[in-house]
Parts: sequence; C-alpha cells; structure tokens
Amino acid sequence: MRQVRHILAADSPCGCGVGISHDVRVYGQRTPAFRRAARNRPRNLPDTRIGQAGGVSYLMRVVLPDRPGALGAVATALGTVGADILSLDVIERSADSATDDIVVEVPPDKLADSLVSAAATVPGVRVESIRPYAGQIDPHRELELLDSLAARPDESLSVLADGVARIFRAAWALVLDVPAGGHATVLAHGGAAPELHSLPVPWWPPKPTRVLDADGWAPEDWERLGTELAVTPLGDCALLVGRPMLRWLPSELVRLQHLSAIAATVTAG
Repeated sequence: MRQVRHILAADSPCGCGVGISHDVRVYGQRTPAFRRAARNRPRNLPDTRIGQAGGVSYLMRVVLPDRPGALGAVATALGTVGADILSLDVIERSADSATDDIVVEVPPDKLADSLVSAAATVPGVRVESIRPYAGQIDPHRELELLDSLAARPDESLSVLADGVARIFRAAWALVLDVPAGGHATVLAHGGAAPELHSLPVPWWPPKPTRVLDADGWAPEDWERLGTELAVTPLGDCALLVGRPMLRWLPSELVRLQHLSAIAATVTAG
C-alpha cells in the first residue's frame, strides 16, 4: 500500500432494525458476494468506472473480522491491484467484527471488480457495497458544518443539507417542513438533491430516527438506484437523507440524530 493519508476513527422555519445484506452492492446492481470461481465474481455496469487522468475513486464498505492484522491484510491486498487508500472511517464495531468505509483510488484502467476480488482474498472479509466516490476527504466534517451554520444563519438549512450529504457520503439531503394534507414542503436541498417542491410523507413523524422504506410514496428513481433512506427530526421539521447502495448502520443513525439535534440548536440560536 503506497500511503494511508488519514484515518478517522438565524431563524429557521423548523423551530429549531436495519437489515443486513449479504450481497456485494455495486452501484446500479446487486450481485452475490465472493463466489468461488473467479469467472463468477461480481461484475459492474459501465457507469461504475469513471475515467479520470488522476485515477478513479471508490467508496467500499467492508466488514472485517475482529482480529489483529485484519485491516492491514486488506490494505495489502488492495495494494496488489494498485489501490491507494485515501481515507478510512470505522463505522461500527461489534464483539466479533468491524464495519469500515474505505475510500480508495485506483488507476483509470481498473474496474471495481478488482477491488472486490482483492479484498475477498483475506479470510473472513466481506465487501458489502462499492460505488464510485467523488466527495471530499475531510476528517473534521462535523465541526466545520457546525461552524458554517453559526457563520451563515440566513442560509442555515441549505448549509445543513449540503453538509449532511457530505458527512454521510450521501447522494442528497432534504429538509422537509411540517406536512399539510399529507405532503411536506421541501425547505432546502443538499448534494445532488432531486428538484422537488414537496413530497408525500406517509411515514411522518420523523421521530424516531430510522431507515425508511421507499415503497409507495418515493419517486421511482430512488428505488431504481437502490437509494437507502434515513430520516431524523430537525426541530419540528425533518431531515431526509438518501444514498445509493449503502445501508444505514445503527451507529450512523445515532450519529445523524445527534448531529441534527445540535444543528437545530445552532440554527435556532
């Protein structure tokens, strides 16, 4: 492995059992994980390779056994296919495993398949999902977001939506107003948010913070892209966050809830 750059263990109108998949989730498709024959290993659609002069970045969610040297073995295995680790976030730990989000960069001629296959050579390691990643690598995301909220009170909801999308490596985030007639007005968009003015919210209220099922109320594109949805209260309003092919872990939901609660206090102060 060439280099591990870092490891990460105003007024507002708001009034301020997650399922575990045993498939590798590739952006645009789902494929069975770690088949024995190399010819049957997970394949990618054309949009999973982004040609760039400086390399291609991917976000991998990897489940590692809780034993000494497991992470180092994965880093070594990824290095054999030319991958450079840009960042690593420890997302969740249990008694016998750890779930890490790893952002890697590979040469433009490498496919995501090579990363999945390399990681699979380490006993007990499972790649849960992999998708292209173009976000910023920043170990102090939450603090910078709170500073920005305090400094830009007139834009607090938009700043929050953008910041949450970045922090949780999501495609987008929406701030939703208290609904009227079963629909909630979209108060702010963040990330590559869909251009929506309102949204049906049969799941209201947003408390408790949880994962949402998109069936029956969400735009069809969200289901087609495998968008994983999470919602949390933001004062009297709601913060809805969507990211493709990356499930929400309980620890991330707790983190989202705490960040939203602090943000509500900052924007109300």
